[in-house]
Amino acid sequence: MPALKAAKDFDIFIPRGDNITIKINRGAGAQPTKFCNIVFQRKRFLTLAIKPDVRTVFSFDCPDPEKHYVLEVEKNIDCMSGPCPFGEVQLQPSRLPALNRTFTWIVKASPRVGLELQFSSPRLKQIGPGDTCPDLVTYNISGSIEKTAFNIGTFCSNGTISRIKVQGGVKLALYLPWNEHRNFSGFNITNRSSIKRLCIIESVFEGEGSATLMSANYPNGFPEDELMSWQFVIPPHLRASVSFLNYTLSNCERKEERVEYYIPGSHTNPEVFQLGDKQPGNMAGNFNLSLQGCDQDSQSPGALRLLFEVLVQHPQNESNKVYTIDLSNERAMLLTIEPRPVKMSRHFVPACLICQGPRRCSSNLTLTAGNKYEISFLCDDMSRLWILAEKTISCTDIGYCIRKSYHLLVPSDIIQLPVQLRDYTWKLLVPKDKISLQMTPAQKLQQHTHDKNCETTFSYVLSSTSQGQNLHFGSFCPGGSIEKIQVKTNISVVLRTFLPGFSRESFKQGMTVTFTHSLKDEGVFTVTPNSTTKVYLRTPNWDRGLPPLTSVSWNISVPNNQVARLTFSKERMGVSCETGRAFMIIQEQKSKAEEIVSRDDELLPKPRDLHHNFWVNISNCSPMNGKQLDLQFCVSLTPRKIDMMVIILAAVGGGATLLFALGLLICYAKKSKKKKKVSKSPAVGIYNGNINTQMPGQVGKFQKGRKDNDSHVYAVIDDTMVYGHLLNGSNGSSTSPEVDVYRPFQGPMGDRPPSPPPICSRISTRKLHPEDPLPFLLPESDGEPYTFSHPKKVELKSNGDNEIPLLEKKALEDVIE
Repeated sequence: MPALKAAKDFDIFIPRGDNITIKINRGAGAQPTKFCNIVFQRKRFLTLAIKPDVRTVFSFDCPDPEKHYVLEVEKNIDCMSGPCPFGEVQLQPSRLPALNRTFTWIVKASPRVGLELQFSSPRLKQIGPGDTCPDLVTYNISGSIEKTAFNIGTFCSNGTISRIKVQGGVKLALYLPWNEHRNFSGFNITNRSSIKRLCIIESVFEGEGSATLMSANYPNGFPEDELMSWQFVIPPHLRASVSFLNYTLSNCERKEERVEYYIPGSHTNPEVFQLGDKQPGNMAGNFNLSLQGCDQDSQSPGALRLLFEVLVQHPQNESNKVYTIDLSNERAMLLTIEPRPVKMSRHFVPACLICQGPRRCSSNLTLTAGNKYEISFLCDDMSRLWILAEKTISCTDIGYCIRKSYHLLVPSDIIQLPVQLRDYTWKLLVPKDKISLQMTPAQKLQQHTHDKNCETTFSYVLSSTSQGQNLHFGSFCPGGSIEKIQVKTNISVVLRTFLPGFSRESFKQGMTVTFTHSLKDEGVFTVTPNSTTKVYLRTPNWDRGLPPLTSVSWNISVPNNQVARLTFSKERMGVSCETGRAFMIIQEQKSKAEEIVSRDDELLPKPRDLHHNFWVNISNCSPMNGKQLDLQFCVSLTPRKIDMMVIILAAVGGGATLLFALGLLICYAKKSKKKKKVSKSPAVGIYNGNINTQMPGQVGKFQKGRKDNDSHVYAVIDDTMVYGHLLNGSNGSSTSPEVDVYRPFQGPMGDRPPSPPPICSRISTRKLHPEDPLPFLLPESDGEPYTFSHPKKVELKSNGDNEIPLLEKKALEDVIE
């Protein structure tokens, strides 16, 4: 076996007048073992006390005593019976074993004397209970009031605290880990006059940085009716701001808990604040902060605690500029300026503070309606802040709301701020099932889809609550074809910016809200496509699917000289219905328009051309989980092609009209000539539909006159019947069309979408056959979009002579001659 390494002997001698005692004890976390002991005078001990004026030689019988033992050195300093040993405090004695060491100095002084501990280098940084220092070198400082000890705080190296003044005696403990070879204490003791308060902590900043500080006895209660102060030394070119991170109040019987500031240049020193107030910021130069306790209730004292932070940074250009935000004319509005969520950094990052007035600064600020504010910013990077605003518009009096319109517009006072507006939310509230909302944007909107993304700096996010579900209509931005949106229930309109530069595009924002009659659909979109771009539209709740039994319509306009091509992005709806059926309906807005209907179990229509304004209605069933209803379709416009058949008919018709006019002129000329020759010929009457047109002497020639047989009512005659013989050889048709009496269309057109199938049909559990008739009826005329007057077939009753008896046969022959 290898020879064991000889144990090292430690020789310690303490002079009697040094008032030092040393103890070596088992560490709190040491494992009990019989293999590591203290060897003194050839005996093994678990503890050892080294007394003054006695030379002590000892060793350990294990190679790693630092894992098992700790060393405590305590020195008493009496400043009451004699002068205090001012100056740097030494670590005594030297040549101690490499164990975890705690040096404690207990300084006794008169309660009327203020002792000062100076920490030149390195300065101290306060830490909270339970925290540890990076290098494990830790100071703990406490004081006493009438023999009652209180903890001032626990501190590490590398901070801003340069001095701590304590009234009366003080106890300082320095903890050094076993591998720390420091041979100096790091502080001096000086004597000062009475400070008339518990203690004073001085914090010196040489550049930008922050310091976190705590009240005495934190997190336990601050001593009753005591006063504690902090002094801050700030370079003149920097600015300091105070923010309270955490505090609690005690139950006061007399006096009042408060904080007081002495600020250079203030005309009201001390400036008194409650702990719940926003604390001063943007302060130039040195300042003091004091915490004052109160007389507490003896039965329920409570606890006064304070944890705060001081930020010191360079002033920014924005800190010298004041912005006015006038909300005095606003109602039910709230505006908040707050930091963006960011990842925490280990390095010091200057704060972004919002100041209301010269020194009332904080990391966030909330402004309310009915007030006028002046604010400034103390921030090195304004992009670290953003603005959130919310306004509620509620309709309680229907008669008043119907006559009034509201403008959704971000105020210019908010746009001018050097902070990005994140969200501006309008909550629009209406009585359920009584009136609906109509929104008309200042510029037509584009819906954000996968095929066509919004490229502006902001968009509108529309969402509603329907049937207990959150119905997200989608995101919309300026530059599209949607000129009106109607919704059935309460809706939230959020103007959201997602790119910098909203202030440059703010002229594109704006939306007018009016209240209209109640809708059957959850939403109606009025779309006027652009002839140069495609319009992409999709159903609400795109990511989660259209809610059950929800119906949405699109009213799409088609210019007279254009043809709209409607294309769906997939072949089927893709929804699986648990009960009922889902329907997609296309209907042109013209007389006798045919409805094109597709169910969830059928294919969607192929791309098709539509020549008139048309509706697209999508109605959902009660879908199963997993397969939801989400449809996207596209509308594009192309110029309408001119039909050559129409051109030929127009040309033939024009020529025939010209020949007919010439024939009339010739007949008129001959008739005038013949009139001069034959003076006894009967006069030719001009046709008048309101009088008797029969010639004298012809009564009774017909069994039924024209006024009786309706032969003077003109019929609707297809052009191909009149001019069809001219189209032979040109694929013309001479088939006689049906003749129908013309009656003008008298119903409304296009103001409401086609009615979706009744809910009872959509929730029916009966399986529909593809050849079954449609499970719904055409809408009734009252209150619905279309009222068609269907013409009836008219049977022409013959009286044996269909000629028009304007001239007698003989007179006609004379005219022809």
